[in-house]
Amino acid sequence: MMGRSSFGLRIGGFSLQLRRRSLAVCAALVLTGLALGVLLLGTGTLHLTPSEVIDSLLGAGGNPTAERIILRVRLPRLATAMLVGASLGMAGAIFQSLSRNALGSPDIIGFTTGAATGAILQIVLFDAGPLGVSLAAFASCITTAVAVLLLSMRHGATGGYRLVLVGVGIGAILSGINTLLLVKGGLDQAAAAQLWLAGSLNTRTWAHVIPTAIGFAAIVPVVVLNARRTTLLEMGDDIASQLGVAPERTRLTMVMAAVGLTAIATAAAGPIAFVALAGPQLARRLTLSPGLPLASGALMGAVLLLLADLVSQRTPFQVNMPVGLTTGMLGGFYLLWLLTRKRAV
Repeated sequence: MMGRSSFGLRIGGFSLQLRRRSLAVCAALVLTGLALGVLLLGTGTLHLTPSEVIDSLLGAGGNPTAERIILRVRLPRLATAMLVGASLGMAGAIFQSLSRNALGSPDIIGFTTGAATGAILQIVLFDAGPLGVSLAAFASCITTAVAVLLLSMRHGATGGYRLVLVGVGIGAILSGINTLLLVKGGLDQAAAAQLWLAGSLNTRTWAHVIPTAIGFAAIVPVVVLNARRTTLLEMGDDIASQLGVAPERTRLTMVMAAVGLTAIATAAAGPIAFVALAGPQLARRLTLSPGLPLASGALMGAVLLLLADLVSQRTPFQVNMPVGLTTGMLGGFYLLWLLTRKRAV
């Protein structure tokens, strides 16, 4: 029997319990994301009002220059930001659930550092272009995740604090390797690598949006189908097994799905710090839901990255910062607040 705070929904052979507060939070996040998107589409050298942006999107603006700028330059950047933020927010929710730790995030565990290693190798040693750098970052992120999983495995099981600690250790090693590669490279290659490491949405085109969208759409169904099993794992492997869940298979499936989300996000925009850490936690605080905050975490991640991009483009003194630096600065304050509020993380 459902209470007033939730209601059931049945689609074919699947049943779903929806919480009214969670739906309200998700709706508010969607509206916030749309408002930020309109502001971002109007931000730039050619400033456009919200009404001009909407008219240009509907093809009724009568300003061909504004339409070209929005459709060819700003809209791909906006779509990339939304997909990257959603991917990181969902990945962070999965990692925090599996590790049972508020610091369980791909940038804390070291997966994004591993992706950076592959990208820097391509830039410094092979002077690769954007496609080669993105593919190398994707492959390196997957390789790092496999190494972390193998080293954190104990008695055939992974996850928990051991996963976080092993990831932090591997991330520290890879960070040192990245520094050595930057020293080894030439001045131009080092500058290009540093620009990629800052995490940026500049010069993003539909060629970045399409593969990111395809990867996100392919992984989300796997995550949704295993969401309930992952929530049961938070009660412990023994209880989850008694409820018919295969703990290690579920954990491995969700870890690889989260790694895939992290890899496509990093390949599209470079390392974006703290969105995966803060997004699902803020979503859980707003929804007050005990379940895995997949939809709300993804929406919150998208909103956070859109907000950071808006702040980056509208900083004083005409300084257009890479969005990765902005999320890093804002995330640092959030992490300090988190550590002062919680006795154990």
